[in-house]
Amino acid sequence: MIATLKQATTAHATAIAKLRMATNEKLTRDFGRGPWTSAVTEKGVLYTLRNSRVYVVRDGRTIISTLTLATKKPWAIDRKYFTKCERPLYLINMAVAPDRQRHGIGRAMLADVNRIAKSWPADAICLDAYDLPGGAGEFYAKCGYREMGRVTYRGAPLIYYELLL
Repeated sequence: MIATLKQATTAHATAIAKLRMATNEKLTRDFGRGPWTSAVTEKGVLYTLRNSRVYVVRDGRTIISTLTLATKKPWAIDRKYFTKCERPLYLINMAVAPDRQRHGIGRAMLADVNRIAKSWPADAICLDAYDLPGGAGEFYAKCGYREMGRVTYRGAPLIYYELLL
């Protein structure tokens, strides 16, 4: 599977919000209420578009996946767990449409993130995953990300991962 990330625009905000809500709803159905059981709004996506780079993968005109790359540290990340570097990128809000999951799209997206990060330039990609049955930690580990620590932030158990570039 090849999934080429394209930078999103404000015109994509509604579709991105709907996609992220669909993935949150699937996690809630499959694993019960959890930290993923929250609303995603167009307004929130527009805010993210102003402060980070949001990317999408499309199948024709339909957005089937999204993720965000940011240079500003997200609130739930504690840098002391990560390798010291000068230009980390933070991967957040990764979502694949529920009906397209388990088809290699997420893995292909992460491969394309590496290309983007190297041209940014960045020297590491850092992220967190829920340390719960619905979390994606095992997925990131299989994609070459190294576990850096486990913490609880605002009641949510997290696993920190990084990929040095």
